[in-house]
Amino acid sequence: MHTTKAARRYATALLELAKERDELEEILEDIKLVQNTLKDSKELVTFLRSPVIKFDDKAAVLEKLFFDKFQEPTRLFVKLVARKDRINLLDQITDAFIQLYKKHVGIITVDVFVAEEISDEQRQLLHQKLEDKTQKKVELNVTVDASLKGGMAVRIDDTVIDGTVKHQLAKLEESLLSTVVE
Repeated sequence: MHTTKAARRYATALLELAKERDELEEILEDIKLVQNTLKDSKELVTFLRSPVIKFDDKAAVLEKLFFDKFQEPTRLFVKLVARKDRINLLDQITDAFIQLYKKHVGIITVDVFVAEEISDEQRQLLHQKLEDKTQKKVELNVTVDASLKGGMAVRIDDTVIDGTVKHQLAKLEESLLSTVVE
């Protein structure tokens, strides 16, 4: 999903507030709660993005859903976002906040694509090797894709290391097709 500049600015402001108050982990939990709720409820996202619904009504719904679970800074932040009529950006703000948090604490997301499910032992070994290689904390996402035939592909940011059988076969085919037969 595309994140607007406004959403990034609000997320940055909340992150700075959380660091200043030494409540980063607590506010992160609040933001994760909002993010998970929004991901699980497309109706709520549609409601918050609707230009027809008044921002007071949107704020009231969020208050009923979350405020008894939130830290004080998070409650004030959501009220501010509602008052500024930016509540329609809440899903983008939560995503941006979590990205900024990960960058702040040195966590990178690594996507791994495999042809068949890997064992927990293999997953732990891969996780450890990636942390050793990148010198960062790794959040590992493993996706099974049977079309890969075998092997694995690893994506770290914009870098992809493709060691799948599918990729190797494609390279071989390209090589054979480009060879001139005499």
